Amino acid sequence: MGPSLLALFAHPDDEVFRCGGTLARYARLGVRVTLVCLTKGEAGRNTDPALGEFNLEQGDLARRREAELREACMHLGIEPPVFLGYHDSGRNERLRRDDPLATINADPLEMEAKVLNVVAQVQPQVMLGFDPHGIYGHPDHLVAHRVTAAVFARSGSVGVPVSRLYYTVQTHTQMRLLQTGRGLGVLAGLDPQTYAVCEATIAARIDISLYADCKRRALYAHRTQTGPLSTLGNLTEAQWQAMSSVETFSLGGTRTPIVNYPHSDLFEGVPLTQVQDVGA
Repeated sequence: MGPSLLALFAHPDDEVFRCGGTLARYARLGVRVTLVCLTKGEAGRNTDPALGEFNLEQGDLARRREAELREACMHLGIEPPVFLGYHDSGRNERLRRDDPLATINADPLEMEAKVLNVVAQVQPQVMLGFDPHGIYGHPDHLVAHRVTAAVFARSGSVGVPVSRLYYTVQTHTQMRLLQTGRGLGVLAGLDPQTYAVCEATIAARIDISLYADCKRRALYAHRTQTGPLSTLGNLTEAQWQAMSSVETFSLGGTRTPIVNYPHSDLFEGVPLTQVQDVGA
């Protein structure tokens, strides 16, 4: 098998926010990039009135967000997503405590088994997932973090001991910038000392400047989440520049030595086909 990267997130659009440029970069470098998505985001909100009303009971929003994620993956240049079939748990007053398929209620070992099947198929050397606080504490993000960490730990049981695990993270400075002005709604009122990390925690900084346009197209493919009623769809230029130049990661685990800390390549110390960076 050639170089392979597996990213695991909870909802459509999670793949873009903190690591879309990185996914696009490695795909362009010849790495097989696989995205596993736990849910179809069926408990989310539509922020674009031009799309009309969605019947949640009939799964209209789930189908729409699935299509949006498939389009986003196309813009990033990665393979179509792998959906695991769980339901969005919602959050706060919309928390779906009684849905047996919501990730907060699902069997975690069953989830691990499903992801391990994907690991056995695509044989990744590197895995990406949410940090321990899930960027902003969404219950599904916390589940996704736990599953990712558990799969990394158990990957040797399917004959694929993944070499490296990284978490998508934001620094205190990055988070405070996203809280300024109108501010990113999901970060409102959250303490950067809890939900972000200090500079010393950053294990890898990935230059995504050549892939900023790919990331932008992928982000706005998620029309239900980036409409005129959303904060994500109304980022200031300063906020966008902070998201489109460098993406930052902490180290969740490694089975190979790391010579440089921090480093600029998630595959440092892991065999990777050398391909010239050619941009988007």
